[in-house]
Amino acid sequence: MNDILHALGFILIAGSFFLVLIALERSYWRRHQRPQAYDLRETLANITTGLLYKVTDGIVVAIFVTHFYDRIAAHGLHYHPAQRWLGMIVLFFAVDFIFYGVHTFFHKVRYGWCVHAVHHSSERMNLSTALRQNFLFDLSGLAILWWLPLALIGFDKMSVVVMIELNLFYQFFLHTEVVGRLPAWYEFIFNTPSHHRVHHGRNPDQLDTNFGGVLIIWDRLFGTFVDESAAGRIDYGITFRQPRSLNPLRLDLDEFFSMWADAWRYKTLRVLWHRPNWVPQQAGKKSTEWVSR
Repeated sequence: MNDILHALGFILIAGSFFLVLIALERSYWRRHQRPQAYDLRETLANITTGLLYKVTDGIVVAIFVTHFYDRIAAHGLHYHPAQRWLGMIVLFFAVDFIFYGVHTFFHKVRYGWCVHAVHHSSERMNLSTALRQNFLFDLSGLAILWWLPLALIGFDKMSVVVMIELNLFYQFFLHTEVVGRLPAWYEFIFNTPSHHRVHHGRNPDQLDTNFGGVLIIWDRLFGTFVDESAAGRIDYGITFRQPRSLNPLRLDLDEFFSMWADAWRYKTLRVLWHRPNWVPQQAGKKSTEWVSR
């Protein structure tokens, strides 16, 4: 029970902080004659999806992850560095690298895309878009892709909880057009609003790029990096099945319904693990004709 209360307390504090920043950003754009940067109904939908996600995430982490983490870790590498600070540095890189891999999975595999599509479905880029998350992430079983490797390495579970939350906390600030380019050295190492704006673009040269969480070095290493200066005009949203509803439950669930409808229509479960817009009729087409969303 205490774990749940602590998780909900953190959500309340962080959520209040985020809401203040969203209000400030909206005020900024109104003063700079760009009120269209925010839409009140969409902002409320974003906040609602974020609340549903974070409450579900907090409960799942408190009840399941913290209780089963040690059992999994008992069968792993039992990594215990002599210096705690060294362990935290290794954990920071491990969490961010695994996030890069999981994030890539979300874009390449339709089942993963179903829990991630809502985050890309806004045609605006502002701080409230960061909260546009799917509560089904934890319930889908995909959260284990992040937790399992960390447990098997042997990191302390509470340190993992803190590091993951800090990683996600940083990413909140990437969702803005207020911040332009940061110093070149920072842009080279870290993910920035400039890099993340490209990630949310739906033009061909912007798809499946800049997957990093805190660090952008993974994208540079694995060839998924695109600089904003080379990306052209950024158009936010999804290239197909762009939602028009602002009902938070529909935003979270419609992509799942679409996936299962395709599985039923084409009588195959292959749609679950192929690219998000794959259907059997496309099997003979070149992969370059497929886009991820």
